[in-house]
Amino acid sequence: MKTLNPLISIIIPVYNGDRYISEAINSVLQQTYNPIEIIVIDDGSTDKTAEVVKSFGSVLKYFYQENSGTATARNSGISLAKGNFFAFLDADDIWVENKLKIQMEIFNNNPEVDLVFGQVQQFYSPELDENIKKQIYCNPELMTGYIPSGMIIKRDAFFRVGKFQSQWQQGEFADWYVRATELNLKIINPPNLVAKRRLHKMNKGLQQRQASQSDYLRIIKASLDRKRQQKKEN
Repeated sequence: MKTLNPLISIIIPVYNGDRYISEAINSVLQQTYNPIEIIVIDDGSTDKTAEVVKSFGSVLKYFYQENSGTATARNSGISLAKGNFFAFLDADDIWVENKLKIQMEIFNNNPEVDLVFGQVQQFYSPELDENIKKQIYCNPELMTGYIPSGMIIKRDAFFRVGKFQSQWQQGEFADWYVRATELNLKIINPPNLVAKRRLHKMNKGLQQRQASQSDYLRIIKASLDRKRQQKKEN
């Protein structure tokens, strides 16, 4: 029997995110969809992240691990998740309040779909001064939300792809998404705004741009190698 409102497990990895994590969690608590479970994986933070997260009490589950990287933190959350669906939120991003409702309605109307994204809008974090803003371009238009904070996926579909690979410094999600497309997962990307991506001085993609470019090239090569191997086997 189909569950009318299945449980969604929301996994939030965080490393030294005490400045933004509260706003991220509140954006989940304000969702118009229920039921949800919130799992926060603290990836070895040395700031006040633990104190901030624990202040929310029993509305979420908090777990600490030694610093091992974002991919490992996401995987730790997955191993604890009980939901029929998985959603991810980066600790510095924000969901719009009807994000989950929009996406779950798409699943309900399209039972063959595996994965739903949505549109994402970037914004400058309020503490940035004008000089920093000039160095970071913020596209004012909605963008296709191919980022963790924009997605929701069926549990079984996620495990068909497999967990996030920890060898990537920056490209763990890009690698996962490439593998998902290779398996021809059924994906819908509606025009609705679902998440807001914060731009700030410590964005990993901005801080480690060279590593990101290197990872993405290696991810593309790995995908091409898999396709060549598959052709040989067929």
